Amino acid sequence: MTAPELSPMLQDFLLHLRVEKRLAERTLAMYGEALRRLQGFAATSGTDLQQAQPHHLRGWVAQLRTRGLAPRSIAIELAAWRGLYRWWGRQGLVAANPVEGLRPPKASKPLPKALSVEQAMALADNRGDGTGAANPALAARDQAITELLYGCGLRIGELMGLDAAPSAHAGGWVDLPDATAHVLGKGSKRRSVPVGGAALRALQGWLQHRPGMAKAGEAALFVSQRGTRLTANQLRNRLQAQALRGGLPTRVHPHMLRHSFASHVLQSSGDLRAVQELLGHASISTTQVYTKLDYLHLAKVYDAAHPRARKKTP
Repeated sequence: MTAPELSPMLQDFLLHLRVEKRLAERTLAMYGEALRRLQGFAATSGTDLQQAQPHHLRGWVAQLRTRGLAPRSIAIELAAWRGLYRWWGRQGLVAANPVEGLRPPKASKPLPKALSVEQAMALADNRGDGTGAANPALAARDQAITELLYGCGLRIGELMGLDAAPSAHAGGWVDLPDATAHVLGKGSKRRSVPVGGAALRALQGWLQHRPGMAKAGEAALFVSQRGTRLTANQLRNRLQAQALRGGLPTRVHPHMLRHSFASHVLQSSGDLRAVQELLGHASISTTQVYTKLDYLHLAKVYDAAHPRARKKTP
């Protein structure tokens, strides 16, 4: 069954988008499909598109939801419809835009990906410089980075901003005797987080090698082989290589270790407010996503262990 032909007025609008707005072919195709659906809704309900009212459009959006269109797809539909009525409005063909004020349903935010405890341990315990040759300095540096990201829940920017020693201009530093990391987070807000024993030992190991890698006067705690502050891309690449060597089945990025930190602390303590403070979230609603991760963890344990969980019927 072929798709219905667009009316001449709708074809004129698509031509306007192609010639004057110069939209990409993929966008034009999506807008064309959206206009066909709009035309179909109007025909089915016996409504003249130029006389359509907001309640007509709301009803048609409800039908899109009933058909199972995702919020993002509905947003594209509304963008095409809104553009059509604006164009007609500039030509004096409609008195008002019935799509103005209509909003697509909110898309559910995907849960952050976190490593299992076993995967996090495999990553943290991994050793090697990833270059095919023994390089104790790089191995020590990468070990300290991994332990800080997972052991303290730092953002990548917070870790990259750490200096080897405190100063008036320091983005952050680690107080080894006090076992505390002082970091500069979002909105230039400072916070302090405890540093565990494994991270302290890894940092002490790296600091033994750092003088041989850092350029004179370089303040950064973590430096590249050139002796300057390690960049975010360099860190991501090193972490991914470390994950591959550790046999992890998923792509690992720095923020995944922050998610893993939060999820594992919450699983063990159940203290959402403490996790909020450790992560530096301004609102606890941001932290509450980890309660869903915790529930998913419990659901997996239940499904795997309980004899009545999802029992297959013969």
